[in-house]
Amino acid sequence: MHIGLLGATGPAGSALALRLASVGPNVTVGSRSKYRALEVRDGLVDAWPEVDLDIDAADNQGAADAELVVIATPWNAATETAHSVAGRLRGKVVICMSNALSKVGREFQPLVPPRGSVSASVQAELSDSFVAAAFHHVPARELANLDHPVDSDILICSDHNKATATVSDVVDGIPGMRPLDAGELSNATAIEAFTAVLLQLNVRYRTRVAVKFTGIDHEADRPAG
Repeated sequence: MHIGLLGATGPAGSALALRLASVGPNVTVGSRSKYRALEVRDGLVDAWPEVDLDIDAADNQGAADAELVVIATPWNAATETAHSVAGRLRGKVVICMSNALSKVGREFQPLVPPRGSVSASVQAELSDSFVAAAFHHVPARELANLDHPVDSDILICSDHNKATATVSDVVDGIPGMRPLDAGELSNATAIEAFTAVLLQLNVRYRTRVAVKFTGIDHEADRPAG
């Protein structure tokens, strides 16, 4: 599978690109500037010379040509980025991992963007694509440390079974991660907002927390494509 990440030069996007590339898919790091994407790509490869990484770089238009696309921009650039490559995303599954957050003093606070979530706003912009919200709660530093698996559940919500199943397959391929079907895209409002709580816990307890649920028989409840 070829996975393109748009705006993936920040900590979360580049870490996800690295983790995905480490488990097999061909990954393209995208950015508004191809040269910035190349810089990030080279940094990832240089940091892990012992790992066979199938990873390249392009501008966002080039990354959007991938089979599966992730929008990893800051939240206030997500819909603009989606609009700029909408023609290349028709019929594709698109993952939105952006969170609308603000820091006020020492506190992280969730923001409510148009349509209730960043993911829903992206879906409205990409009416011919299958948008899923996912990867909101994974700490970037742990995601980028290939020496250890990431022990985390990944909440996925979408209005399209195809998107939920596709993203679940990708998550299943990453050691330590478990995909969970969190329902329709309207639930992205709560999922994105909960990131503020996790960040606050990180600050208060000087750690990096990830989400893990108990009492779920993953195989029995696996969504069908």
